[in-house]
Amino acid sequence: MSYAASLQASRFMLSHPAHWVAMGFGSGLSPWAPGTVGTLWAWASYLLMDYWLDTEQLAWVLVAALPLGWWVCKLTADHMQVNDPSSIVWDEIAAFWWILFLWMPASLTGQFVAFVLFRLFDAVKPGPVGWADAAFHGQGWRGGFGIMFDDIVAAFCTLLCLALWQATR
Repeated sequence: MSYAASLQASRFMLSHPAHWVAMGFGSGLSPWAPGTVGTLWAWASYLLMDYWLDTEQLAWVLVAALPLGWWVCKLTADHMQVNDPSSIVWDEIAAFWWILFLWMPASLTGQFVAFVLFRLFDAVKPGPVGWADAAFHGQGWRGGFGIMFDDIVAAFCTLLCLALWQATR
């Protein structure tokens, strides 16, 4: 991304608080694999929240992240006039937070496996993830839901694989 394009993207992100959130506080502006960078941001921020918040407070943050995500993703995609722009990474952030919330406590290796599985499901979009991605494309509220929904399905698939892995250990 050129300096001018990067500056324009940064200005867009800062033009509305919803854009800032939807773009993962800047992590979605990465020129390389913004979904992966957003998921890494989610991992780091989850560990900080887990340190500072008790389980109930953390659960409320994660519950709030879903409707907030629907709204910020819808608004930002509508302003960009793109159905599911790669710079919107709140969907990865909220979904990975839920994975970690349900998977922790886990070793660093277990967290890394969760990260790799989630990125695989989100990027490749096999089976139900692909269906969820295709079923809700568009602008407006439906599109905002679709941006979030395929990552929630990817999170579910990740958790299912993690549960199977844990059961075989």
